[in-house]
This record gives sequence, C-alpha cells and structure tokens, in this order.
Amino acid sequence: MDIFSKIAAGEIPSYKVAENDEFYAFLDINPLVKGHTLVIPRREVDYFFDMADDELGRYQQFAKQVAVAIKKAFPCKKVAQVVLGLEVAHAHIHLIPMQTEQDADFRREKLKLTEEEFREIAAKIQAAL
Repeated sequence: MDIFSKIAAGEIPSYKVAENDEFYAFLDINPLVKGHTLVIPRREVDYFFDMADDELGRYQQFAKQVAVAIKKAFPCKKVAQVVLGLEVAHAHIHLIPMQTEQDADFRREKLKLTEEEFREIAAKIQAAL
C-alpha cells in the first residue's frame, strides 16, 4: 500500500477536505498557497491516464466539487488543476487557488503552516462544500 492509499485509509493522518467511496481530497502538507489540496483515487493507480474513461470522468467531477469549494473558501481568480509528480506512484491532482500563475509554480518556496492553520483551512473548505 502506497503512502496516499494509507492516507485515504486513515492509517496516516491528513487534513481531509472531502471524500466518497472512490476519491479522497486532503490538504497538501507542503502547500504553495493556502487551500492547496490533493485529490486522489482510493484505488491505487500510478498514471492518471491509465484510469478507465468512466472512472476518470467521476474523478474530474469530484475534483470539480472540491475546486468550487476551494474558490468559495479562498476567493481567487481561478483554481489551477495540475497533474504531475513522480515522487508518489499514485495518481493525484493538485488544486491550487490562484491570483497569478506564479501561485502554481512548484519551484517556489512552500508555505510553513501550523497544525491549527491546516485545521482551519480544511474546515473552511469543508464548510464551502
């Protein structure tokens, strides 16, 4: 079981934003901006485009619901959807509130947030769902 599967199963703590039987959304612990959220399928699949079309459609619908809530909780111009990452062999979508494109630049320094800040951010997004 990979680290994201352990997070979705509750074996590793996370700041959960949303979940259903197929997908799980939680705050990135190394966020670019407040509200930076990861969305994963519960099923272990490494490559986004290895997912079946119907599953991929449901994945995008779930991510859209989370993105809409992020935009309500953290007013921004857009919520970026970024699919990248080789460090964890589990498909994942980054949802990042953006005022400018620099907000989604993964080369920039990550925020250092307290546990309380993470809890507040997760609660704010949950309340907007």
